[in-house]
Amino acid sequence: MKKLSNGRLSAEADSFTDHFHSSISFDSRMYKEDITGSIAHARMLGKQGIISQEDSELIIKTLKEILGDIEKGKVEFDIKAEDIHMNVETILTQRIGDVGKRLHTGRSRNDQVALDIRMYLKNQIGDIKGLILNLLKTLNSMAKDNSDTIMPGFTHLQNAQPVTLAHHLLAYFEMFSRDFDRLGDCYKRTNIMPLGSGALAATTYNLDRQAVCDELGFGEITKNSMDGVSDRDFVCELLFCLSLVMMHLSRFCEELVLWSSQQFKFIEISDAYATGSSIMPQKKNPDMAELIRGKTGRVYGELTALLTTLKGLPLAYNKDMQEDKEGVFDAIDTVKMCLPVFTNMIATMKVNKANMLASAGLGFMNATDAADWLVSKGMPFRDAHTVIGRLVMQCIAKNKRLEELTLDEFKEESPIFTEEIYKAIDLKECVNRRTVPGGPSRAYIDKLIADNDKLLKGGRFS
Repeated sequence: MKKLSNGRLSAEADSFTDHFHSSISFDSRMYKEDITGSIAHARMLGKQGIISQEDSELIIKTLKEILGDIEKGKVEFDIKAEDIHMNVETILTQRIGDVGKRLHTGRSRNDQVALDIRMYLKNQIGDIKGLILNLLKTLNSMAKDNSDTIMPGFTHLQNAQPVTLAHHLLAYFEMFSRDFDRLGDCYKRTNIMPLGSGALAATTYNLDRQAVCDELGFGEITKNSMDGVSDRDFVCELLFCLSLVMMHLSRFCEELVLWSSQQFKFIEISDAYATGSSIMPQKKNPDMAELIRGKTGRVYGELTALLTTLKGLPLAYNKDMQEDKEGVFDAIDTVKMCLPVFTNMIATMKVNKANMLASAGLGFMNATDAADWLVSKGMPFRDAHTVIGRLVMQCIAKNKRLEELTLDEFKEESPIFTEEIYKAIDLKECVNRRTVPGGPSRAYIDKLIADNDKLLKGGRFS
C-alpha cells in the first residue's frame, strides 16, 4: 500500500521499519476522538467554503459509518498506515475516493494528534475523578462508622498519641480530595483546542478555529501554533497528578499491609483481596495492597520517562513526541485499575476495634495529655515535660502504665497531682479534648463528616 504521506519518498520502508515507526498498536484507542475531531473539521471546511458543502456532508456521513464499524469490530487497522489518523483517512478514501482526500485540507498530523490526545485525556480525567469520588464517599462513610474507634497515632512508626480510625481515614480523605482538585486543574490546561496550528505555522486557509473549538467542547483555542503542536505539558501534568494519586494509595496500602500482620492485627482484609501461599497453608497475604504499592513505581517511571524525552526537544514537533502516549496510557490504565480495587478492599475489610484500643494503651500515648494537665494547673510546659518524662521512666522500671500509677507515686514527682489526673489521661478523654479544628475529637470529626457529606452530594466534588 502506498502511504498517503509518501509523495516525497521514492522507496517504501521495509517491514521492520513499519513496525518501529508505527503507533497504531497503541494510539488506536483514540479512534473515537480522531473521528470526532475530523467530523468537526470537515463541517467547518464546508461552512467556510474551503471544500464544497456536498463533500463536507459526504465526509461526515462516511466518518460516522467508519466509527460505527470500528465499534462493531468490523475494521482491521493496517500497521503500514502508521497511526490512527492515517488509518481512518485511508479507510475514508477507500470508501469515497478523492473526496476523502479533501478532509486533510488545512491541517497536519501534528495538530491532529495534539487534538486527539487532548480529547482523550479530557475524557480519562473525568473517569478518574469519578473513581476518586467513589473512594472519597467510601472513606467518609467508614469514618462515620469509626468515630469512636480509638487507635494509636504514629510518628516514626512508634506509638505517639491516641487518635481515632475516623481521624486516620479522614487524613486520606484530604489527600484524595487534593488529588481530585489537581485533576480538575489539569483538565483546565488540557481543555485547549490546538487544531488549526498546522504543522507548526498554521495555514493560509480561512479556518474557523473557534467553531471547531465550540463543537468539540473545548474551553479555548491555543494562541501560538508552534506551542499548539509541541506542547505536552498537560501530559506531564496529568502524569504528575496520577503519580500523586498512586503515592497516596501506596501509603495507605503500606499501612494495610502492616495492620493486617500478626504483629498489629488491626484489620483483616477480605479473602477477595488476599491470596494464600503455595507452600504455607496458614498464610493469608495482602497481595492486592502490595500490588498497588508496587504499581506506584510504574506510574512514577512514566512521568520520569516523558520528562526525559521532552527535555532536549527543539521547537516545534519532533517524532520523539510519539513517545508521549504509551506511558500516559499505561499510567491511566494502572490508576483506573487500582482505584476500584483499593476502594472495594477497604470497604470490605474487618476492623478489629479491640486490638486497636489495646495498642493505643501501649507506649505511654497519654503522656502528652498528662503534661498538658500539669500545664493547666499552672506548671510551665518544659517543667511538666520533665516531670512526666520521669514518671514514664518509673513506669518502665515497674512495668506499669501511667494510669496504673498510684496517686502517691504521682505526687512523689509533683504535689500538684490530684485524682483528676486519671480522667485527664483516659484515652477517650485524650482524644475528645482535642477540639481544635483539625483534631480528632468526636465533636469535630462528626461535624467534618457532615460537611464532607454535603460536599460529596453537590458541592466541591460535583
